[in-house]
Amino acid sequence: MKSKIEHRFTTLAQGIGRANRAVVFGTLLGLGGTMAFTAVPAQAQQQGTKIGFVSTERILRDSKPAKAAQAKIESEFKRRDDELQSLANKLRSQAQNFDKDAPVLSESERIQRQRQLTDLDSDLQRKRREFQEDFNRRRNEEFSGIVEQADEAIRKIAESQNYDLIIQDAVTVSPRVDITDQVMQALGG
Repeated sequence: MKSKIEHRFTTLAQGIGRANRAVVFGTLLGLGGTMAFTAVPAQAQQQGTKIGFVSTERILRDSKPAKAAQAKIESEFKRRDDELQSLANKLRSQAQNFDKDAPVLSESERIQRQRQLTDLDSDLQRKRREFQEDFNRRRNEEFSGIVEQADEAIRKIAESQNYDLIIQDAVTVSPRVDITDQVMQALGG
C-alpha cells in the first residue's frame, strides 16, 4: 500500500519537475534572445547577480509538509485501496475457478459465469478509475498548498538574502547555488 502511494507522489513530483524545467527553459530562451543558454549564469555572475536554485521535486518528496500530506492521503485512501485489492483478489479467484470448472459446465452455466466475471471486472475497473481520480484530486489539493507555502518561503529567502533570480528545477545545478535545504527549513524541516 505505502509503496504504491509513494510511487504516485514521486510520479507527481517528477511531472512537476519536468513542467517547471520546460517553463524555466522557455523563459530563459525568451529573455536571452540570441544569448547562449549556458552563458546566462556566467554573465549574470560577472555582473554581480545572485542566483539560487530550488528543487521542487525534493520539496514535494522530503519536506515535513509533504510527508504529512502523504501520510494524511494514505490514511484517507487506505480503506478504499484495501477494498480494491479485495475485489481484485475475488475476481482472480473466480476466474481461476471458472478456468478449472469450464470443461464440465453446461453452455448456459459457462455463459452465466463469464457474464459474472465480465461484470465483476467492469466494476473493478470503474472503481479503480474513480479511486485514481479522487486520489489525484485530493493529492493536488494537498500539494497546491505546499507549493504555495514553498513559493512564499522562496520569496522571503530571496528578499532577505538579496537573490536576483531563483530557478526552480533545472537539468544541472551547482550545489553552491542550491537553496532547497533553506526552503525546507522554512517549511518546518
